[in-house]
Parts: sequence; structure tokens; C-alpha cells
Amino acid sequence: MNDRRLLLVHAHPDDESIGTGATMAHYAAQGAHVTLVTCTLGEEGEVIPEDLRHLAADRDDTLGDHRIDELAKACEALGVTDHRFLGGPGRWRDSGMMGVAANEHPRAFWQADLDEAAGELVKVIREVRPQVLVTYDENGFYGHPDHIQAYRVSWRAFELAADPAYGEGTPWRISKFYFTAIATSVMRRADEALREAGTSFFPNEIDDLPFGSADADITTEIDARAHVRAKLGAMRAHATQISVDAPWFALSNNIGQEALGVEHYILKAGVPGRSAAGAPLEAGGIGSPRENDLFAGIN
Repeated sequence: MNDRRLLLVHAHPDDESIGTGATMAHYAAQGAHVTLVTCTLGEEGEVIPEDLRHLAADRDDTLGDHRIDELAKACEALGVTDHRFLGGPGRWRDSGMMGVAANEHPRAFWQADLDEAAGELVKVIREVRPQVLVTYDENGFYGHPDHIQAYRVSWRAFELAADPAYGEGTPWRISKFYFTAIATSVMRRADEALREAGTSFFPNEIDDLPFGSADADITTEIDARAHVRAKLGAMRAHATQISVDAPWFALSNNIGQEALGVEHYILKAGVPGRSAAGAPLEAGGIGSPRENDLFAGIN
């Protein structure tokens, strides 16, 4: 019996597909229990299709409800059957980009009480009992306030869920806590390909961007290229946010990016397992050979 349980915490609908879609499909296909927790409905997203732009926050403000259905279809494409919104649909609202007025909305996730939001995630952790949790790093991968808050909430819940003195339910200690990541070498290859085509997704020097991780810092590499089709299907489900022309996709900026089938992670907490070559990894993992399984080393 496959008793592996993976929990992913993402800020908005579509984040799961873009950053971790292949990984989710990979583990779901293997029979692992994959749980997705999404922190907001993505109400502040920019709408791509002309006939749906009335949904936007500055018009009808009904995009969040629409994206609930998009996310359900994306999860179906990935083979994921366990999805929850943190605290229930609409409990916290998309905060928009850093510094905009939406940051100050009374329900903005950026304004959420940390322990209250973490308490909602603890309920999920103690119910599902995952061995592995995946979310963003301290900078929220690229500095979006909701991504930063998703990290803060996840890390606090990671601590509280294991505390027998906290809340209700049986305490549960998660074995491994991961950050999503993209290696700078991958970004450079993509930039070179795009520049040859006469465009670039990276207007600045790679090393000056607010995201991207040094290759030496990547601890874990999941080769899920067999599931790129599922990832692209999930992206197509997010039609208000993503346009797809396989193997490429674009957000509202209309700049092409390749849908990656190899996804990278950094182990924040827990004991690393073994590299793809079978070599044991040093504690911490940084600079060591990479794991090829998020569950590596878990008995």
C-alpha cells in the first residue's frame, strides 16, 4: 500500500500548475496522496481572454468565484483529488502585488493573523498527516506578498502541528519541508533560447532578478517529464491567467516560457535522503548531489 502523503501550499490558483504541476502529477500517478491547499481565490489576477475581462477586480470582481472552477479542472488534469482553500473558499483574499491598494483590503491574505491562518493549516496537517510539505521560500519565490505569507503560515503550521500543547487533534511532525525553486542555469538556458527568438522573459541580468536559486543550492530534482502533458492540461484549465501553445505558455505579459518537466526544490528542514546515483547526502543537502525523490530517506 502506498502511504506517501504530500502537502503543497500555494498562494493562488495556477501557482500549483506553473511551479509544481509536473511533480504533483508524478506523485499522484504513483498513488501518493497529494493534498493541495490554496490560500486565496486569486481575485486580483489579470484576465487574458477579452470576453472574461469583466470578471476582474476593477469591474465585476467575480474572478475569484470563476477561478474556483478553473482550479478544480486543473487538479483533475493533474490527478489530484484532495484540494482545499485555506480556511474555506474566500476566507482570505488575493493581496495583489506588493505596494498596491489591494494589500490593505480587510481580508487580504497579507494582513492575515499569522497564528489564525497557521491554525487553519494545522487542521489540514493533522488530518492528512503528510510526510512532506512544499511551499515557497522566505521571499515567496519572487516577492509577492501572498507568497511570502504562504511561507510564513506554512512554517508556523509546520512547528505548531507537532506541538502536543497546541490546539485539537493528534500532533503530527512533518518529516521534510521544501521550498520551490528554479535553478539559475535553467533560467539562463531559457533566456538564451528566447533571445535567439528575438525576445526575453528576463529583462535584467539573471543574477539581479528577485528569484532563481544557485545550482549548488538545489537539493532535489524531480524528473517528471512524463507528466508534462498533464501539467499543460492543468495550465489550460487556468484560462483566465495562462495561454498555452505546447510546450510553451504565457501569462498576461504574453512572453513565452517553457513548461518544465524537471522541477527543483530546496530542503529547508528534515534529513536529506540519497542522490539519484544512490550516494548518501550530507545533512542540509546544500552543494551535495541532488535527491530525486521528495520522500527520499523517509521510512
